[in-house]
Amino acid sequence: MRDWQGKRYWLVGASEGLGKALALKLNRAGVEVILSARSEDTLQQAVAEMPGKASYQVVDTSDDDSVKAAARAVGRIDGVVLLAGVYWPFGAQEWDADQAVAMADINFTGFMRVLGQVVPDMVARDDGHIVITSSLTAFRGLPGSIGYTASKAATLSLAESMHADLRKTGVEVQVALPGFIKTQLTDKNDFKMPFLMQPDEAAQHMFEHMGSERFKSAFPTLFSWVFRLSQFLPDWAYYRIFGK
Repeated sequence: MRDWQGKRYWLVGASEGLGKALALKLNRAGVEVILSARSEDTLQQAVAEMPGKASYQVVDTSDDDSVKAAARAVGRIDGVVLLAGVYWPFGAQEWDADQAVAMADINFTGFMRVLGQVVPDMVARDDGHIVITSSLTAFRGLPGSIGYTASKAATLSLAESMHADLRKTGVEVQVALPGFIKTQLTDKNDFKMPFLMQPDEAAQHMFEHMGSERFKSAFPTLFSWVFRLSQFLPDWAYYRIFGK
């Protein structure tokens, strides 16, 4: 079990939804939390709801200068949790260039920007905790999800590569792969979402994972096996089931 008391964690993408719910759990456990997102109003409201030491720092993860300024303002941290993300559902037949690029830039490249400001210091002092949020969609391509699924596959690969590099050091890397969570993003979906979780439920999974020594956690467990097992299907079978 991890000792949370007195630690400082920077949560990027934590003004609402899963990020805010996770910040509450960490804060109640004794962690000083720094919440970041693009909207100062929602960040102020989220920080006001925290029971312990908490602050916020506005950041736009799609902007290099904004990320660098935010990282300087946040200062030295014990851990960073990357949760920022945007989502628009569309497939290749309805390609939206702006939305596709935004999903790649915020959901993946934005993580790289933040890590570029955080990882070197953690490596230098051989101490730190990095938590990357991916998705069950990262396991294999899905129809109607061009930008989002690709960006989440990239974050999973990023976490796996970092874990391979750092697993025998003092810098710990973990990745969480949640399924559907009830948020403003999933409200855009016009299809039934199996095993839909509330933000607090998903945050509890993440909090327990962060307190463990495991690298990867995919949840809900039963739903995750659908995606895990799909990796073993031959292409002809997979696309007959999941393709349009």
